[in-house]
This record gives sequence, C-alpha cells and structure tokens, in this order.
Amino acid sequence: MGKRTPLYERYAVYGAKTIDFGGWDLPVQFSSIKEEHEAVRSKVGLFDVSHMGEIRVTGKGTMDFLQKVLTNNVEKAADGQCQYTAMCYEDGGTVDDLVIYRFSSENVLLVVNAANIEKDEEWLRKHADDRVTITNESAETAQLALQGPMAQELLQKLSDTDLSEISFFRFREVRIDGINAVVSRTGYTGEDGFEIYLHKNEAAGLWDKLIEEGAAPIGLGARDTLRFEAKLALYGQELSADITPIEAGIGFAVNADKPADFLGKETLQKQKADGPPRKLVGIEMIDKGIPRHGYQVFGNEEEIGFITSGTQSPTLGKNVGLALLSADWTEIGTEVVVQVRKKRLQAVVVETPFYKRSKGGN
Repeated sequence: MGKRTPLYERYAVYGAKTIDFGGWDLPVQFSSIKEEHEAVRSKVGLFDVSHMGEIRVTGKGTMDFLQKVLTNNVEKAADGQCQYTAMCYEDGGTVDDLVIYRFSSENVLLVVNAANIEKDEEWLRKHADDRVTITNESAETAQLALQGPMAQELLQKLSDTDLSEISFFRFREVRIDGINAVVSRTGYTGEDGFEIYLHKNEAAGLWDKLIEEGAAPIGLGARDTLRFEAKLALYGQELSADITPIEAGIGFAVNADKPADFLGKETLQKQKADGPPRKLVGIEMIDKGIPRHGYQVFGNEEEIGFITSGTQSPTLGKNVGLALLSADWTEIGTEVVVQVRKKRLQAVVVETPFYKRSKGGN
C-alpha cells in the first residue's frame, strides 16, 4: 500500500481509478483523461495535490539562507508573493524546482515536489545554520488546485474575500466555505486558477463542496497532459540531478547575477552567458508514433538527446514531445529522428509552449 492523502477515501465516491505515483496511491482519472483535460481548458477542474510537500523556513537568517540555497532572488519577492525557483547541487544539477510563499522576511513556505520531500528537507537542513528553523508541514497540510477559466467564479461563491484582488503569483489568507486557508493564484495547467492550502482535516468537506458547485474532479493523467501542453517542467523528466534549470528552459527562475553566492552559481552563470550544451525543445512527429519519456533522438545517425515527456496532445490532436537535445540541433524547423520502439521515425523541432491560453481577466 502506498502513502495516501487525506482525500483518499473520496476517490472511490467519484469513480477514480488509482495508480502508484512515486509511492503514493493517487487517482489517474475519474472519467477519462481527454474529458478531464477538456473540462480544465474550457470550464473548471479540481485536483487533489495534497501529496506535494510544504516546508517552512523561519527565523532571522531566513533570507540569507534562502539566497544561498535557491537560484532565484528571494529579496525580489514581496510579502504575499509567490516565486518560482530551483534548488541546485554545486555542479548546477537540480535538487528540485519549487514555489516559495513569502509571508515575511522571516517566514517563507517552500512548496516542493512529492517525490522529493525527504531529499529536500535533508538538503535544506544540511545547509542551514542556527539562525533558521526548518519545519516540515507536509503531513498536516492538504492542497487542492482549482483550475480553469471558471475557477474564480466558482471559488468566489464560497468566499467573502474579493478573489480578483489576488493577482497572478500572489497569495492571501482567506476563509473559504468557513475554513481558514491560504489561497494563491498559481497552478500547473496553463490556465487561470487557484491553489488552496488548508489543514488536512478540512480537505474532504471542501473537496465535496467544490464538486457540488460544479468543479469536475481531475486525475494525474490530465494533470500531466495539461502541464505538458503549457511546457511546465516535471521533476524527474525535464529536470533532474543531471539536468540544470538553464538546460530545462527555466532560466527565468535563475537570477545568476544576484549578489549571494548560491549553490550551483558558477555553472549556471556560465550557461546563461555562453548558452547551455543542451536545450529543451518541442518536437512534433512527422511519421506516425508517439514520442515517450526516455526515447532516444538522433540527428545524422548520431544520438543527440532524448525525449523528456511526450503524448498525443488533447488540445492539438498531434503527437508532440519535449526533448533535451544538443544545442546545435535545437533551431525551429530542424528535422530529427526519434527511436520509437524498433522504428526510427521523423520529427521536427517546433515552437513551445504547445498551448497558451488567450489572456483575459487575470
């Protein structure tokens, strides 16, 4: 039996098919991946992301410490702001990608990937001094994500706070359906929406209420196709100990010129200045076949990289992938070959993200 979130008992009620995901029993789908994907793109979907980790850093040395272990410039985030960032090894490889919530200069919450909770906590403790306290709040915290063009309209029915005042990558402590929660305008789908942090004991009631109000329950299958279309990195695929944030295309989360001497700075500064040896690009299949994680990519008979993620895009109806390729093979329009099982199939480098929502409202 895998680890279970506080919402595990609700999955069966809504017809979920569960799978093992990094040691967790999680829903892969409730209806079908395609239907759920479409619900988030056109209306509103609800995700249980309580498996994600929450680690709080507090104390007088919080800013100095985070400047040392994170790639982005924490000083640039205001109180009430979220910031996407990465944690790197000394050689520039990625420990994790994460989002910080800055409550104050002495109180910052790090939201980390589920599979990396223990590793991240260990890494943070290894580099901390006695001016900070590190508290792993993951076990007590539930996290729901409400995503899609109708997310605000739905959530507003349950809150007296004017949610339109929470702008992109900002958060507030608000009451939702009588429950104290931290609500941020963030997500992992390419759509507008919110992530809601609350005590694990309150999660099931709110989950039911949001579905009652019209949200479709969404599983991991559609979560993956949605984030993939929007070119949002997944740790273990686009990012790893062997892949730097610059190679993975999240260079915007690396502030290489910040004064602090952060872990991995030398490599990342060099890659920002000279360009990385490999780059993450989009590819579209010309021949019939789906590019999957780990498939090799060739150019002129030589191996030039591999697929990090790939699928048939529900929005585009095309077989597309993200591939980490040698930098000289990454120009848009370059033709490459993907090894799909025993066949070598033609593909072409295309622009990403595969999907971008038309901006309206927030």
